[in-house]
Amino acid sequence: MERRDPSRAGAPDDPVVRVRGLGKQYGGRTILGRLDLDIAPGETYALLGPNGAGKSTAIEILEGFRRPDAGEVRVLGQDPLTAPRSWRAGIGIVAQNTGDFGPYTPRELLTRFGGLYPRPRDVDEVLELVGLQDRAGVRATKLSGGQKRRLDVALGIVGRPELVFLDEPTTGFDPEARRQFWAMLRGLADGGASILLTTHYLDEAAQLADRVGVLSGGALVAEAPPALLGGAEARVPVVSWRDASGVLREQRTERPGDLVARLCSGSGADGAEPAELEIRRPSLEDIYLGLIGAEGAAAGSEGAAAGPEGAAAGSDGPDPAPHRGAHERTEQPA
Repeated sequence: MERRDPSRAGAPDDPVVRVRGLGKQYGGRTILGRLDLDIAPGETYALLGPNGAGKSTAIEILEGFRRPDAGEVRVLGQDPLTAPRSWRAGIGIVAQNTGDFGPYTPRELLTRFGGLYPRPRDVDEVLELVGLQDRAGVRATKLSGGQKRRLDVALGIVGRPELVFLDEPTTGFDPEARRQFWAMLRGLADGGASILLTTHYLDEAAQLADRVGVLSGGALVAEAPPALLGGAEARVPVVSWRDASGVLREQRTERPGDLVARLCSGSGADGAEPAELEIRRPSLEDIYLGLIGAEGAAAGSEGAAAGPEGAAAGSDGPDPAPHRGAHERTEQPA
């Protein structure tokens, strides 16, 4: 992993993101309420939540594009609002919407933007990492949508950032393009970068994240590795069956096999299983929906999903941040 710049505040083992009591309101509506968050060096952290949960607002505050109403924020040891311009060389920002690349090729763009940083990555290394080495000399306007998204990421990492912000990176991708993109992000993480990812896709979080945080109603309602999200109780299997009177019944049990055996032995039909007998282990989506509750599930019905169908980007509030296009933001470290 690349060494931290010794001029930056904080020891090497300090969190790359540290948030305490973060609050933000718009017109009397609480968007974020007393949010606490830590992200460790080298960690990939996925922030989940329905539309309006506060994800975009939180990210824009961390990037220095919105001012919080309360709380303390440190990113790479600095307050994003007062950090020196050199601080931006340590972060890479990949916004949800692809920027305007102009008449340039990927190689030309990366060479141009890399020249703005003190320790840029080698252009060919970046092209290979994002899988654009064979399209390096093609005008960016001729790239496919997925290739343009890869170029967005390339421009976000050419400066060798310690922390990369990725906002809904695979919205609109087909399944194969998403898998290829995931492989690219794993390579970036393997290189030592910390990644803060917002996504509507639960399988994406499960595939990529070391830890997942769930925002609902402006609060972090759960935080854990994907396999442990919601705690042990949320993962207890559910046995369902239709009894002799035709009533559909459900029972949560840590020993579903024992319950099924009792149901079969008591069926009175030579051990035949009851009608519609099913053992269901809660999926990540089940756990997520349980965490955000009915109101959050309704708000995110067109957003959070197990796959790419029906994804929609949400806005947390009416206060527009300064323009967050990946290319404009990248060109700031001097």
